[in-house]
Amino acid sequence: MLRIAFVVLALGVAAMSWGAEPVLDNDRVTVWDTTQPLPPAQHDFVAVSLSRKGTAYFGHSGRSPGKAGSRTVVIELKDHTLPPLANTTGYPLAFPRPHAKKLLENAKVVVWDYTWRPREPTPMHFHDKDALVVFEATGALQSTTPDGKSTVNEFKFGDIRFNGRDRTHTELLIRGIEHAVIIELK
Repeated sequence: MLRIAFVVLALGVAAMSWGAEPVLDNDRVTVWDTTQPLPPAQHDFVAVSLSRKGTAYFGHSGRSPGKAGSRTVVIELKDHTLPPLANTTGYPLAFPRPHAKKLLENAKVVVWDYTWRPREPTPMHFHDKDALVVFEATGALQSTTPDGKSTVNEFKFGDIRFNGRDRTHTELLIRGIEHAVIIELK
């Protein structure tokens, strides 16, 4: 087992250093959902505490995110930035939007606290940034594109989704309650 751990770490895979497998890993982020104390992060990160709804904090590499016993989603931000994406759709950007609260912004991220409201669709909007969504409630959202195609997505407390940029749609809460911390990646 020790030899396997050494090989994994030598290859630069972060899973063994955190003591668990990430719930999501791509070229932009590595995401951990844990209640365990975490060693210092390899990259800057955003931590979302699921025990404190609508909160997030930004931490730098070398710092330890989260606390023992508190369920925390840690989003490590890899050094893979993308050039700005022009909005040629004629629709407003996804954020800011009504009822959204900006939690923090820096050179790497913009973090929003958002609650969908029953029977109140979001404005049709364009996502110019990749976004990671940490759901803090359970419900169903209907997403409709400008051409009228709709999809219903069920989300439960603690679900984590990565959504690529270059999307245009509106969202409508059709069942339950839906609240999320949304991290837009710059």
